[in-house]
Amino acid sequence: MTVTVHEPSPGVRRISLDADGVPLSALLAEPAGGAAPRALVVAVHGGGMNGAYFDGRAHPDQSLLTLGARLGLTVLAVDRPGYGDSRALLPDGVGLDEQVLRLRAAVADFAARHDTGRGVFLLAHSYGGKVALRAAAEPGLPGLLGVEVSGCGHVYALDPTELSRGVDDRVRLRRSWGPLRLYPPGTFLTLQHMVEPVPPDESAEFARWPEEFGAVAPRVHVPVRLTFAEHEAWWRHDDATLADLAARFTGTPRLTVERQSAAGHNLSLGRVARAYHLRALAFLEDCLAARPTPTEPAGTAETAAPTVTTAAVHLAGPAPALAD
Repeated sequence: MTVTVHEPSPGVRRISLDADGVPLSALLAEPAGGAAPRALVVAVHGGGMNGAYFDGRAHPDQSLLTLGARLGLTVLAVDRPGYGDSRALLPDGVGLDEQVLRLRAAVADFAARHDTGRGVFLLAHSYGGKVALRAAAEPGLPGLLGVEVSGCGHVYALDPTELSRGVDDRVRLRRSWGPLRLYPPGTFLTLQHMVEPVPPDESAEFARWPEEFGAVAPRVHVPVRLTFAEHEAWWRHDDATLADLAARFTGTPRLTVERQSAAGHNLSLGRVARAYHLRALAFLEDCLAARPTPTEPAGTAETAAPTVTTAAVHLAGPAPALAD
């Protein structure tokens, strides 16, 4: 499959990162005028997409990269191993273990050459959420502020064995997008720049996640926000399932589980992209506010008791039927 090279938004440029000997392509947006960033947002895409997912061009409000830079953040959208520049070297991709190792190496390479402000914030989608949560559960990402994950739960809304056998294209389309009215005109004309085949080593592990999640969640010790689209159809997100999911995060000081209304699985490409990105970056602001500044002695900042916020889930009501 030939992927047309994505033409980045104004102010966004393409760079290459060294992920322990494997070159990973990435899109980068930095604050204007050479200003020091307040933090580094590392955006991790899902399966079948590349980093251009976070730089939607169908509408000026879609791009996370340009929004983050305007808010004084550096945003780095990495093409995961098996995508972008590394696809020729890793045609079969790599499994989750190596995904995490390569991501950490790529972030370290970037941090060695760029200012990362007060720390690193992971913002991930779908399969990228698995990578981000695993990375947050293990040492190796210094200065990690928190994690935002959309489109990734812990109980599939279909039989996991279907994932191994392959999902019919029509079913995949409906599950991945939901009602097409949720996306601005021109969205699907831009997909040639961001859609790539899911590497076989990646897809072979899909069915393992529900079991692996049980071991990962308790080991995450930074704030976590999980967002489910109203029309999410890959994952169960009824109230009982989300309550069970929240109960697994026993080590995080703060957990927020929300449902984004008027949205399908691909939140960052929808009409709600700006609203979703602003909420995600507001969570980053909360993480920064809870972290002592460089001039503040450790232990002087107020420390709130661990909290779990799920009110938005209950307000949103039950998940809609797939046929919507």
